[in-house]
Amino acid sequence: MALPVRDQMKYWGTAAVVFLALLWLMGDVILPFVLSMAVAYMLDPVADRLETWGLSRIAATIVITLVAAILFVLMALLVIPTLVKQATDLVNSAPDLINNLQTFLTEKFPVLLDENSQLRQTLMQIGETIQSKGGALLSGALASAMSLFNVVMLLVLVPVITFYLLMDWDRMVAEVDKLLPRDHAPVIRRLAADIDRTLASFIRGQGTVCLILGTFYAAGLMLVGLKFGLVAGALAGALTFIPYVGAIVGGLLSIGLALFQFWGEWQWIIAVAAIFAVGQFVEGNILTPNLVGSSVGLHPVWLIFALSAFGTLFGFVGMLVAVPVAAALGVVARFAIEQYHDSRLYRGLESNQPLSDDDI
Repeated sequence: MALPVRDQMKYWGTAAVVFLALLWLMGDVILPFVLSMAVAYMLDPVADRLETWGLSRIAATIVITLVAAILFVLMALLVIPTLVKQATDLVNSAPDLINNLQTFLTEKFPVLLDENSQLRQTLMQIGETIQSKGGALLSGALASAMSLFNVVMLLVLVPVITFYLLMDWDRMVAEVDKLLPRDHAPVIRRLAADIDRTLASFIRGQGTVCLILGTFYAAGLMLVGLKFGLVAGALAGALTFIPYVGAIVGGLLSIGLALFQFWGEWQWIIAVAAIFAVGQFVEGNILTPNLVGSSVGLHPVWLIFALSAFGTLFGFVGMLVAVPVAAALGVVARFAIEQYHDSRLYRGLESNQPLSDDDI
């Protein structure tokens, strides 16, 4: 006989509390495993496709690992050093950019920026703050979560763990399926399938969109000669997973930098704005409909809240698990609403009668 609902809620609630406690206590320890699971999840469809082409699972995993290693080496040699250098230069040049803004405003609106003007003092403070805090933030992000030893361990552990997870992914899913409570297995499988579709659409699809747009923005801005184009394009691409945020932040930053660099050469400023206009058109009409789909089920506000809450509570690891947890909670919430609509609490005295077309 199945356990009473109250006992089941007690056990599942205890398991959820234990999971969150472990996430909070062992954040840095489980970071390589969380990263590896995320990478293995994203690459599993590629391995499945290679298997349909005749490769064994281990051969498919080896091929994916070799290709990923080549791409990583190319990135490390060609892109990452330039990106880090431009980001550092951008932070260090912030006071000069603020001074240029002051000069421009002084020439065009001299009344606003006399020596005792509050606006002038505020701009100077902003420039000094960006230089001091920005440099510390950048160096902290590079040396962060951990020491050099831990960074090296990440670079070593993540590929190894990912290799084994990717090789045994289908087997692990089958073993987890065997552990499901038999009474609830069909419902759990349905919810898991809905969560997988949501994550596949968002993480794999939106991740591909971010990569394509980030590459497009960075290449376009560098071609027009924008000084910090690689940083601005990479930032815009990275933030694209939140609708409109990437284009707004990257566009404002790029156009602002273009105004300082190309003042008077309006064709280049217009070219920078056109790059983001084209990117938004391509994203909205080609990339998102084909790669992400129209009904992902993750509202931008819910996504921002999940990232903020989990990032605050659990740090970087929390931000990594925020999207899967947000997707899972969204699917469970929709399932709970369906159950509520079928319940007597919602339908009242008419619960014994079938719903008419007007009630649906």
